[in-house]
Amino acid sequence: MEHSRVAWENLLTTIARTINETENQILTCGAKGISQEKMNKFRNSFNHFDRDHTGTLGPEEFKGSLISLGYDIGNNAQGEAEFVRIMSVVDPNSTGGVTFQAYIDFMFRETADTDTADQVIASFKALAGDKNYITADELRRKLPPDQAEYCIARMAPYMGHGAVPGALDYMSFSTALYCKSDPKTPFLASPPLQL
Repeated sequence: MEHSRVAWENLLTTIARTINETENQILTCGAKGISQEKMNKFRNSFNHFDRDHTGTLGPEEFKGSLISLGYDIGNNAQGEAEFVRIMSVVDPNSTGGVTFQAYIDFMFRETADTDTADQVIASFKALAGDKNYITADELRRKLPPDQAEYCIARMAPYMGHGAVPGALDYMSFSTALYCKSDPKTPFLASPPLQL
């Protein structure tokens, strides 16, 4: 009889937690503009790595989820440092676990802050005054010095219609940045461009 009462209480607790998580998901979807499809993807990933079904990912479970998503947190000093940094974001109170809400918040920040090649091209086009090329002088006037020099050093000359001497091809530059890995993840060896 005691076993049945404990099982019933555990079931009620699980149901209450599920209802609470569902309500939080609805609020998060609305507030952050996360689609139901993306929320389902996050939920499936979280559940896959929550092997003990506690509703919380332990550090090793969370690390496994990050590795599966392509994060470089291998077994070296740099990888460990990156993992410690990420854990401090998702578990600021050092409880030793990552809740689903913290997981969603982290994933949203990671996916929402990435630009696409088309967005970067549109930004360069605006900086160039709607021209299909940009000049070194325009880059130097409109970007921080380190970013301007990074772009100038890596942009090919623009050979299209209406090119002026020194014209640079920001379209191929932007596309090359995003095609080295994932179309939404830039491959930059310097600070992210802030256009």
